[in-house]
Amino acid sequence: MLSYQDYNMLYGFPEVEFEKDYIVATYQVISASGNAEKLAMAIADEQTTGTWTKVKYETTEKKRRYGGKVLNIFRIPPINEAAATNETIYIIQIGFPISNFAADISMLLTTVIGNISASGKLKLLDLSMPKAFVQQFQGPKFGIPGIRDVLGVHDRPLLNCMIKPCLSWTPDEGAELFYEAAVGGVDIVKDDELLSADMPFCPLKERVTKFMEKERQAYEETGEHTLYTVNITTDPAHLRENAYRALEYGANALMVNFYTVGLAGARMITEDPNINVPILAHVDFSAATFASPYHGVSELAWVGRLARLAGADMHIWGQPIGKFPVTQLGLSRVSHAFTQDWYHIRPTLILPGGGTVPNVVPDIMRIMGEDICLAAGGGVHGHPDGSRAGARAMRQAIDACMNHTSLGEYAETHPELAVALKTWGRSSDDVMKNYDLMK
Repeated sequence: MLSYQDYNMLYGFPEVEFEKDYIVATYQVISASGNAEKLAMAIADEQTTGTWTKVKYETTEKKRRYGGKVLNIFRIPPINEAAATNETIYIIQIGFPISNFAADISMLLTTVIGNISASGKLKLLDLSMPKAFVQQFQGPKFGIPGIRDVLGVHDRPLLNCMIKPCLSWTPDEGAELFYEAAVGGVDIVKDDELLSADMPFCPLKERVTKFMEKERQAYEETGEHTLYTVNITTDPAHLRENAYRALEYGANALMVNFYTVGLAGARMITEDPNINVPILAHVDFSAATFASPYHGVSELAWVGRLARLAGADMHIWGQPIGKFPVTQLGLSRVSHAFTQDWYHIRPTLILPGGGTVPNVVPDIMRIMGEDICLAAGGGVHGHPDGSRAGARAMRQAIDACMNHTSLGEYAETHPELAVALKTWGRSSDDVMKNYDLMK
């Protein structure tokens, strides 16, 4: 006789399995299959103990201990495309025992979105992780509170800029731009993600040394420190070496292209006890995974959860009024995922950028709040009166919002902001017209 315990061996309630230290993976699956349970069980089997046919050593006890469990199956009304092809949308939740992959992001991803990523219209929407799993990770060393403490700024949004143009500048040219931006009021200066650690025209030692000398000079003049997040991205085998070299030369922060080196590679840097400076995660390549509505991993899971788990103190992200606009929903979900209470994991500072200019600061702050860092490259260095004026205009826009004053009114007594408004327009619609990519 098949007992009810055996009948339910590979099924469970999410909250029950969660307490048993299962990660709950939520998928969107669009399929013509009319047998949703068979589909869900195939996912659970493929990513744990099973394969397409019965094999010798897959015993009942092993499936009970290591197998995936079907937790929920929901059928939702089809979208137009699905209806046209007789496909149905399902939301499926599968539980995976954390003992299958330990504290390992690479094997976690292999488990929850491995071979099944090639199985059709399947997208991983979210990962709910039990405390026993999360507590194995350090997360951000600094996070929002630590970065604010380092800079001594606790009462306004922070300001970031990247050196522009992206490539081709020499260490002397970059140091000049760094100084002008820092004196103008920029809190964090970053390399562009395209600038590797040791390009022939801009070697790591020379640029870090010269930038940090300008940081000391700017601090003596303004009383405000500036972080320089130098890009150390390279093959993971040499990533730690680049980090140590940058620190030896005086770097007070680092930047890693999290998604090209891999989250596990990035975690190697963030959790290294010898690296005690804030780490900036760059967003490039992430959309290759989340942009499709049918495949990959959602931005909530891929960026909001996993990058924070991997230790990103701060993270470049898009914003709705820019050259690569993100949806307000995507922006909101990632922003909250960076900052919601999550056991011991510190909150990640979000840097909304991609065409940010002073004119759109009120809109961004209205959407995202004040505990953010506005990221502007062209919006600083493209100011007609230079980088120092561009930085001042951004700070003036921030100050206007903090004082509940319109930009137009504030610009009457702040010439740098007035020039920015004249250059890029007075509304978000005006700003969007500047971006050829959006035409």
